[in-house]
Amino acid sequence: MPRFFVERIQGNAITLTGENAAHIAKSLRMRTGEVLTLSDADGVDCEGRIISVSPESVEVEILETRQNTSEPSISVTLYQALPKIGKFETIVQKAVELGVKRIVPILTSRCVSRPDEKSMSKKLERYNKIALEAAKQSGRGIIPAVLPLVTYERMLSEFSEYDKVVLFYEEGGENLGKAVPLSARKVAVIIGSEGGFSKEEVEKAVQAGAAAATLGPRILRCETAPIAALSILMYHTGNM
Repeated sequence: MPRFFVERIQGNAITLTGENAAHIAKSLRMRTGEVLTLSDADGVDCEGRIISVSPESVEVEILETRQNTSEPSISVTLYQALPKIGKFETIVQKAVELGVKRIVPILTSRCVSRPDEKSMSKKLERYNKIALEAAKQSGRGIIPAVLPLVTYERMLSEFSEYDKVVLFYEEGGENLGKAVPLSARKVAVIIGSEGGFSKEEVEKAVQAGAAAATLGPRILRCETAPIAALSILMYHTGNM
């Protein structure tokens, strides 16, 4: 069933405009009487029936309201060191499918890609569009946000916001199951770019409160590591 995100669902009907209306009318070619799903910012899903449709406006009658059940019990932020062009799009898509709440690109000493502010701003629009489409496809109750690029030092200053912070390091560390207690509700996961992290960066993160962790004896690509880490984390916490 097609899924669309709206800010708020109130009453027995809702009017969709803008991109939602155009997508329903032009791309999906949905007609009066067809059923769709609406999700709001509070994680509420509504089953609705189209009662009128045009590219500018779609009227939907609310048939049933229920709490979305696809959202994980933990809030996970992925801090991803910026990889080469193209890889970050895959990371965003798969991370959203796996249940991440926020994705924050970070700049580390070994990042090859170092876009300027204007270039990154344009890319951010595309990344958030990819997050939206992935959220629709996977039945998420929210649209995870891809935030602006931050420095490594800025990331370190945000550690106090989390119950647990885990940095994955190719030279070893704790098993993820031991590193993240089941009582943790807000978790940050940090993944490096193609060159990984420098020892100095790992030391700074550990001093700031992060736990160094491992994904096993094999060296994973930077686009594979976040998928593996999030999959293990979601399984470990009963969200997969």
